[in-house]
Amino acid sequence: MTFGQSVQYCFTNYINFKGRAGLSQFWWFTLFVVIVDIGINIVDLTLFGDSGFHVLAAIWGLVTVLPHLAVGARRLHDIGMSGWLQLLWLIPCLGWIVIIVLYTLPTKTGENRYGTVTV
Repeated sequence: MTFGQSVQYCFTNYINFKGRAGLSQFWWFTLFVVIVDIGINIVDLTLFGDSGFHVLAAIWGLVTVLPHLAVGARRLHDIGMSGWLQLLWLIPCLGWIVIIVLYTLPTKTGENRYGTVTV
């Protein structure tokens, strides 16, 4: 899946927690979110200074939280795990390391209980 296809798919399926998402879909969308976030934070600092609260970044975070949770759940489904494992983000350090490692595991080929491999 290309960068553009990934972004489009993730935003059009922003509440679809079913199915599977391959490595490219997840990581392209994550890269898009991070790049836009960096740009928005620069704009926030330019417009509002270092006031401590970044209005545009907060709005961007609200816009992307559901699509990113959905693609994260689909990514975990792709390796045969429950999307609920994303709750590991709530455990500082160790949970973060575990979930990042899970996100980087290769796709399980064939069909699993979450469906077939998608492009």
